[in-house]
Amino acid sequence: MRDDVFEIQRLYPQIYLACHNDHIRASSTEFRVSSQDGSVLVHLDNETGIRPNALAKHLGVAASTLSATISRLEKLGYLSSTPAANDRRQRELKLTARGVEAIAATSVLNAERVSALMKKLTREERKAAVKGLSLLARAAREIGNAP
Repeated sequence: MRDDVFEIQRLYPQIYLACHNDHIRASSTEFRVSSQDGSVLVHLDNETGIRPNALAKHLGVAASTLSATISRLEKLGYLSSTPAANDRRQRELKLTARGVEAIAATSVLNAERVSALMKKLTREERKAAVKGLSLLARAAREIGNAP
C-alpha cells in the first residue's frame, strides 16, 4: 500500500505539470469563469445533484458566500438548481451542457496537452487510465475530499 501511495505522489505531479494551463482571469474568456467559479463547477455532476450546503461545506465556505456564486453561474447557464426529489424544500445543483463546455474551456488542464498525452496510449490503455482516475475520484468523494 505504501508503494502505491508513493507512486501516486510521484506520478500525479508529472501529469499535472505536463498538462497544466496558466491561470486565467474570468474576464479573459468568453465563458466569464474565474478560478473560483471553475472550482465550483468541477465539483458538480450533470446526473447526480448536490445540495448547496454540502458543496459549501466541502469547499470550506459559508453557504451564504457560495450563494452569490451559484446564482451567477445559474444565470450564465452553467448549472441548474432544482428542488430535490426527496425533499422539495431543498435544492440540488447539477452541471448543464454549457457548464461542461465552460469547464473544458477553462480547465486547469490544457485539453490539447491531455489529448496528446492520451494519443501516446492504446485504446485499452486510455480506457484503463480514465477508469483508474475515475476510481480515485470516487474514493476521494467517499472520504470527503469531494462531494
